[in-house]
Amino acid sequence: MSISKADAGDLALKTGRARPPAPGSLPASASARRRRGADEGGRPGEAGRARALADITSVAFLLVPSFSMIAFSSAVEPLRLANRIEGHDTFSWRVLSVDGRPVAASNGVEIAVGGSFADLGGATAAVVCSGLDVQTFDHRDMIARLRGVASRGVPVGAVCTGTYVLAKAGLLDDHRCTVHWENQDSLREQFPEIDLTEELFEIDRTRFTCAGGTAAIDMMLALIARQLGQEVASGVTDQLIHHRMRDGDERQRMELRSRLGVAHPKLISVVAEMERCIEQPLSCVDLAEGAGLSTRQLERLFRKYIGQVPTRYYLGLRLVRARQLLLQTSMPILSIGLACGFVSASHFSKCYSEHFDRTPSQERRPHR
Repeated sequence: MSISKADAGDLALKTGRARPPAPGSLPASASARRRRGADEGGRPGEAGRARALADITSVAFLLVPSFSMIAFSSAVEPLRLANRIEGHDTFSWRVLSVDGRPVAASNGVEIAVGGSFADLGGATAAVVCSGLDVQTFDHRDMIARLRGVASRGVPVGAVCTGTYVLAKAGLLDDHRCTVHWENQDSLREQFPEIDLTEELFEIDRTRFTCAGGTAAIDMMLALIARQLGQEVASGVTDQLIHHRMRDGDERQRMELRSRLGVAHPKLISVVAEMERCIEQPLSCVDLAEGAGLSTRQLERLFRKYIGQVPTRYYLGLRLVRARQLLLQTSMPILSIGLACGFVSASHFSKCYSEHFDRTPSQERRPHR
């Protein structure tokens, strides 16, 4: 299945003049108020970042094979709707691929593009769109192009796992950034020096990143509000049937009680502690004491609400984390086992095989 250039919204790059943000157009959350001043370390606050991003009018979307279609669409559509509300093309965009050929999203749909990464010239912002297996793609040409535009002060952003590409290019040094929750641990393992947060989106001077999915809508709404004001951004929100404009510091995932379908506060606190302590697992005794329970009470709660004993559930969390690292990084299998609380390679392999019906090396092989 393919989408034509017209359907992809592949317009020629144009230069326009954006109106300055309307007074009071930014969200008044505690986080937003904090960011209007100087951040820790003397970095520019909200006002400085707004000025740095005030001239985004033509956007180059760089598609990596297997990119997330929903994240890409969520980044493009707010721009289209802002133009519709304004009655003229404040924003224009081009869709580019590594070689100028159509590129397939992770859902198999091919997108027609308007050129290759070499055609970045003239863009006032560049956005990397990627998704599954981003680490297996040869990013050398893209990285060189991104470094070039960033050196000229052009804002550079990413949706979903595009943050990985920016980190690999060294473009996130001394900048806050975020990525999809499923990729948080692998990105921290590979780029421990970057300031990675768990927020919905981050706008830090000339860098902007989001968690992917519909978080791209909220990030683009924030950028639109800065340039065209809150009224236009609110109009785009309504057109998208988007419930509200979410702040960047909101959670990516559902609350734990919603994910589990459980409201018992002590059970929720124990599961939260399990998720926090993957590398150095806690014993059932420690977990129970932390929640003010006996080990027997803890086991009864898990059996009643989750249908598993605590040790089995905890093991599953650690193995899921291990699988993410196997698929998203090139870390040695032994190192992954240790990072997920297993004392030896043999113990890790045995538990993994029993849970997923394949060994860690078999899990990784098809993706290499």
